[in-house]
Amino acid sequence: MTRKVHFDEEEFVLRLNGVESVFALKWKLKIPYKAIKKVYIDEFEPPMWMLRMPGTSIPPLHIFEGSFKLGSEWYFLSFEHNVPLLQLEIEGCGKYKYVIFELQNPKRS
Repeated sequence: MTRKVHFDEEEFVLRLNGVESVFALKWKLKIPYKAIKKVYIDEFEPPMWMLRMPGTSIPPLHIFEGSFKLGSEWYFLSFEHNVPLLQLEIEGCGKYKYVIFELQNPKRS
């Protein structure tokens, strides 16, 4: 797992390296702190009817990387295990409403 989080002065940065960046078709996601409305750690099971736009999903292996759409809301997903995930609810910044990703120890990050 090669995801790194950086806390810059005015924004949160999620960096993807290695295979995650290839599968997600993205290597960095920047989110201003003022746009983050909620942060929580919980399990997330993507619905089967969630559209992959663009990204990679391999449900039997529980791999989800990239942009997904459910109804009118956009999600950025980056995880490959069925574990509690760090979830950010975003408002007023770019297209994503939710950013959900896996970290080694999310409570410590």
